[in-house]
Amino acid sequence: MKVVFAIAEADPFVKTGGLGEVGGSLPSALQRQGADVCVIMPKYSNIPENFRKQFQHINHFYVPLAWRRQYCGLEEFIHRGVRFYFIDNEYYFKRSNIYGEYDEAEQYAFFSRAVLESLTHLPEFKPDIIHCHDWHTALIPLLQKEFYVKEPLYYSLKTVFTIHNLKYQGVFPQEVLTDIIGLNDTYFTEEKLEFNGKVNFLKAGLLYADRITTVSPTYAQEIQYSFYGERLEGIIQKRKESLLGILNGIDYQVYDPYTDPLISFPYSFSPQAKDLNKKDLQHCLGLPERENSPLLGMVSRLVDQKGLDLLCFIMEEILLLDVQLVILGTGDKLYEEKLQTFAEKYPGKFVFRREFNDQFAHKIYAGIDMLLMPSLFEPCGIAQMIAMHYGTIPIVRETGGLKDTVISYNEYTGEGNGFSFANYNAHELLFAVQRAVKFYDSDKTAWARLQKSAMTCNFSWESSASAYLSLYKSLIRLKA
Repeated sequence: MKVVFAIAEADPFVKTGGLGEVGGSLPSALQRQGADVCVIMPKYSNIPENFRKQFQHINHFYVPLAWRRQYCGLEEFIHRGVRFYFIDNEYYFKRSNIYGEYDEAEQYAFFSRAVLESLTHLPEFKPDIIHCHDWHTALIPLLQKEFYVKEPLYYSLKTVFTIHNLKYQGVFPQEVLTDIIGLNDTYFTEEKLEFNGKVNFLKAGLLYADRITTVSPTYAQEIQYSFYGERLEGIIQKRKESLLGILNGIDYQVYDPYTDPLISFPYSFSPQAKDLNKKDLQHCLGLPERENSPLLGMVSRLVDQKGLDLLCFIMEEILLLDVQLVILGTGDKLYEEKLQTFAEKYPGKFVFRREFNDQFAHKIYAGIDMLLMPSLFEPCGIAQMIAMHYGTIPIVRETGGLKDTVISYNEYTGEGNGFSFANYNAHELLFAVQRAVKFYDSDKTAWARLQKSAMTCNFSWESSASAYLSLYKSLIRLKA
């Protein structure tokens, strides 16, 4: 079975969040289970130079994009046994930012068309499946059916489209349809790509992919209803028989407290060693080394989705508890300013690190006692899975992948691996925090059992890879 991953980012080359984690880890997990996988992604100029200088030029060709013919180089690099192919065009990808540029529609329309064109240039690789991820590649299933379906390499090719976050859809002005994508106005209807008077890239993936997946079973159910459906719930409901929720995993070669080179004191099931990491983190943050006070943390983009409005509403009540708090992340200026104000008002209790720092995130996962994830919605989430593997107890809202991975602690049966609350309400979050803090203070033996329960949860990519392989096989049987 030969599978092409088309994706906008992949760790360790470029990673801004969960999409990059998937691009870097899932292909190798699939390969370990017998699939032959290659990944195609843009050759961004901010890929580290130590990787770029090892890329091997394979070929170059020209990509049709409406009335344009654009140069495309194809470069190869093998990482962890997986072939990565990089689409090289400096006009589109020599940028300081990966996302958010003024010509993003043209940038990723080119990438989608370049992925399809590159398939004829892959050495000894005739794909059975092309697996597209998020709106950046959502045009591929449509373009395949419109421009390539009569060509031998393409007509039997099956497409899978994965929604990583339905909120981000790639919505652009109407003229993009003809002037950039190269389709006629018959596609500008409500039944096709039209969306509130504009063109919606993600809608193309929902309509034209052979199968649709998303990154947790609960999120697959949620997006069929208006609260989570981002005005696309009608299409998703119509295609629900083709929709499957497969929980993301985490890479235990990267996130393992026993082997992690980014933390000061490696550990397995040792509360004492975790306490050493807590002291080390407190020292790094300039916080008093208070062993018996729980240290809470958050590693997140600072946006509405992540529940920052709830947290800010009750921040003073949390900080009046006998706790310390660290938040690492960047995002909306409003939340950055609010958090900075709290940090200045509560020195010695709260530290706000306004940065995206993956290395320091490891120290936080290892050093804090509890992780806050009060999300409005969370397609999957990986922070809670990482935290649990580091013996850090998550406090989450019951939504999406958080509901699928965190079982609220039951003090009567001893079951559970974290704490949760159901409604999107600031005081429900506060009560969950108060409950966790009270439990931490009152029963250290039971807390250690809870930590062990969290650490023994298995969120490896192997089960996810197995589910994707079953999906691919079902498509290949249909093709046969």
